[in-house]
Amino acid sequence: MKAPVNHIIDSSFIDGPGNRTVIFFQGCNFNCKYCHNPETINLCIHCGQCVPGCPEGALELVDGKVEWDEKKCVDCGACYKNCPYSATPRVKESTVEEVMERLKGNMPFIRGITVSGGECSLQRDFIVELFREAKKLGLGTLMDSNGGLPIAFDKELMEVTDGVMLDIKGTDKGFHLELTGRSNDIVLNNAVELARLRKLTEIRTVVLSDNPCSRQTVVNAGNILEPFLKDSKVTYRLIKFRPIGVRGEAEHWMMPSQGQMEELKSLVEDKGFDKVIIT
Repeated sequence: MKAPVNHIIDSSFIDGPGNRTVIFFQGCNFNCKYCHNPETINLCIHCGQCVPGCPEGALELVDGKVEWDEKKCVDCGACYKNCPYSATPRVKESTVEEVMERLKGNMPFIRGITVSGGECSLQRDFIVELFREAKKLGLGTLMDSNGGLPIAFDKELMEVTDGVMLDIKGTDKGFHLELTGRSNDIVLNNAVELARLRKLTEIRTVVLSDNPCSRQTVVNAGNILEPFLKDSKVTYRLIKFRPIGVRGEAEHWMMPSQGQMEELKSLVEDKGFDKVIIT
């Protein structure tokens, strides 16, 4: 079994509790206007447009396929910055065994692993097998997900998943559809079920400046989850939109002020969240 791995961070203190290794998969079922990593959305179609722009000659078109030389690469980002298809040629088709070898090299310095993306749940079968192997080593397992697939209702997946960090991008259906290209029905169902199962560790909302739907999302998310927060510890992370790495119209969006962020924080602090954090 293989999955497209965009990259792996061996040591991270911001992707779950403790020091963790984070596996970022390629491919996403959302197309968010404010995506800060749009190169993770699609798989490379090997058009070759990125090859001439690589300053180090780390890319080559061979038999109709773009090949990436990791040793020559200096991580300048020219390949995906110039990609018109929201993709990157710097993806490895990896097996569970290959990822586990990487993880074993990080022990005993890590507390667990987190799978992210793109959207990690698109690699559901791979994750189930990876988490099973990780648990044999005593590692904790977390998913960082947009909630676009019914992960909370997947018993086999939940049995090997310690917790989920879930994006709630919009509670208004029209706003969510306009922002991501997808409905939010499954996302909200996941939020409630994960909370009921005590698998919800964190929710996150990217806050847009002076946007009433963005503001209402924070309020609604607090109201939706409030009945479950007495029995579980859930962090609400309010993320200030920043026009870094984004595409199209989002390049011209304004950042919310710190005052706006503090106001939103105050609206949900009494709902019972373990922590409300502004980042």
